[in-house]
Amino acid sequence: MDPLKEKVLLFFRENPGQVFKTKEVARKLAIREENEYQKLRRILHELAAGHKIERGEGQRYGSPSGQSRIVGRIHVSRYGYGIVETQEPDEREIYIDSRFLRTALDGDLVGVSLLARAYGPRKRGEKDLRVEGEITEVIQRGRTTIVGRLECGKNFYFVIPDDPKITRDIYVSRESLMDAHNGDKVVVALEPWVSDHLNPEGKVIEVLGQAGLAKTEVLSVARAFNLPTHFSPEVLHEAKRISSTIPATEYRRRLDLRDLACFTIDPEDAKDFYDAVSLTALTDGNYRLGVHIADVSHYVKEGSALDHEALKRGTSVYLVNEVIPMLPEKLSNDVCSLKPNEDRLAYSVFMTVTRQGAEKDYEIEKSVINSKRRFTYEEVQKILDTGKGDHVSILQEMRTLSQVLLKKRLREGGIDFETVETKFRFDSDGYPLEIIKKVRLDSHRLIEEFMLLANQTVAKHIGMAHRGDHRKPFVYRVHDLPDPDRLRDLANFVAKFGHKLHVNGANAKAIEKLVESVKGTPEEYLINEVAIRAMAKAVYSEKNIGHFGLGFNYYTHFTSPIRRYPDLIVHRLLYDYSQGVSNERGGQLAKRLPAICLQSSEMERRAVEAERESVKVKQVEYMARHLGDELHGIISGVTNFGLFIEINDLLIEGLVRMRDLGDDYYVYDQKNYALFGRRTKKRYRLGDEITVQVVRVNIEDREIDFRIVE
Repeated sequence: MDPLKEKVLLFFRENPGQVFKTKEVARKLAIREENEYQKLRRILHELAAGHKIERGEGQRYGSPSGQSRIVGRIHVSRYGYGIVETQEPDEREIYIDSRFLRTALDGDLVGVSLLARAYGPRKRGEKDLRVEGEITEVIQRGRTTIVGRLECGKNFYFVIPDDPKITRDIYVSRESLMDAHNGDKVVVALEPWVSDHLNPEGKVIEVLGQAGLAKTEVLSVARAFNLPTHFSPEVLHEAKRISSTIPATEYRRRLDLRDLACFTIDPEDAKDFYDAVSLTALTDGNYRLGVHIADVSHYVKEGSALDHEALKRGTSVYLVNEVIPMLPEKLSNDVCSLKPNEDRLAYSVFMTVTRQGAEKDYEIEKSVINSKRRFTYEEVQKILDTGKGDHVSILQEMRTLSQVLLKKRLREGGIDFETVETKFRFDSDGYPLEIIKKVRLDSHRLIEEFMLLANQTVAKHIGMAHRGDHRKPFVYRVHDLPDPDRLRDLANFVAKFGHKLHVNGANAKAIEKLVESVKGTPEEYLINEVAIRAMAKAVYSEKNIGHFGLGFNYYTHFTSPIRRYPDLIVHRLLYDYSQGVSNERGGQLAKRLPAICLQSSEMERRAVEAERESVKVKQVEYMARHLGDELHGIISGVTNFGLFIEINDLLIEGLVRMRDLGDDYYVYDQKNYALFGRRTKKRYRLGDEITVQVVRVNIEDREIDFRIVE
């Protein structure tokens, strides 16, 4: 959109109910040049003609009246409809039919006008009718570039977007090809799009390579999600100026913990170490547990170039073979990395915990630490298994405490989903040779439980100490209650596997009982994944509603400020409140935090989707080398077009298409999640174990096709 047009729209949005002459608008927007003034007149005329603003008597203009206009971000389904998420308390989600999308694309910030609600008799148990609306304007594009495959028509070129949520092809003129050829994967910059009667247009700004090649597809993931792969010179210069030497003044003003036996425990391939742990057995039988987090807030100051860049990125993104960090390497791999035997600035949380896992007391202090050892999870597990190695007695006590904390958390309403991740072993050219399921070790649980307790302690420190009229603005990690309808769907789903979920409101203990009952079964990971999808999404919010999945009334993210922006904000807020905050500063925070929470949640969602897509690319690339192989799996989904099969050992999902079930005519039994043959009476049901053969692999579409081996 034209910058001046954006200014004009913003001006009227900020002045609702008021009318202005053209000269008054020009004065308010500091327009003095004649050519700019004439442009303003044209823009006002266009906006009035398009009903974006209203023109009244005496050539006065104002914001539209009589409309229930709401602002939110739209998420478009691959099926063409959209959902606008808003901050309105009564209209959190607005359904947009494809007819009313206008020129909105997935991820755009849009203005919505509500449609009249149709009320009438409803069947028993039927949900309230959804809120529907239509897009009235695109306030800000969620993406300015789109990745896709260039195709050549008879007289024109067009780009088919990789993202199925972009439902319109992008037209490209011959002059805007930038040497791209038919079949190339390209990045196109969108031109202004004002009429939904025409397809959007764009120009090629980057050629990624031939579509379908693995290297091209991995690169396209980063581009498709608009992930910044380089830091600006300004940000790099600011990072370079940061001193690696701790000044003497910092040693004096902080808690000196350099003699404390603390250490880091991280994955084998980790390059940055931002959390250390310590444990001391007290004479009264209790534990003094320490969680020490790199003090990133000391180096990344509010309002700096580094701060703006970190907010924009929101989080580090971990693609299969590449990390896109939130902050430059000088910080993430050097001054904020808790390297062994080097002094580092930290924020420490000490918690006094009983042998039964109850927290009796805590302290939160800025500190200087010196990590005594860099452990990997595997090293710690070996020490725990053999009883031999560095810090063995402390590690054994840590395992005991972490198991107590886990049992207490589950007893009080937490859910322990057993999710599984994969890692790849590559050859020298970067092709995946092996897919390995990551095993969840006691050493993983040890760190998980300690970090959970530290995050909970920090949230309670602010949330419980400053309640009511003295509530302090803060960033919470919240997880809402699950939708009852989704829980009923989950109960029906697991029943097909012979499991039970007793749905009686949002009962966390019933869900945890289900999770426990499926452990060790072939369908364990599938049911856990479906159960997680049935839950609400955890997000960042300035309003504390608790965390359903963990069973905590207070929870935040404090433990990863080097890779998550909300954690960095939490560190700043903790220190600010410890020093005292003026009413003016408190008011500023209350205004800023909602936008920070929204941005952080959105960037987290984008990162998760990008990480999944990068895994999928490598999974498909791996399977391309295994055409004809026979594999064992489980039927993970049944549709009218085929069967989805999840391969047990590889956690790869593919499809047996209906056309490849050639021995009979199969009928789709939706109620029982099954296909059955009319003649042969064969039945394929959800949860059945099955052997399949790899018959087709499409790297570009990231699809794997199987056929059933009898």
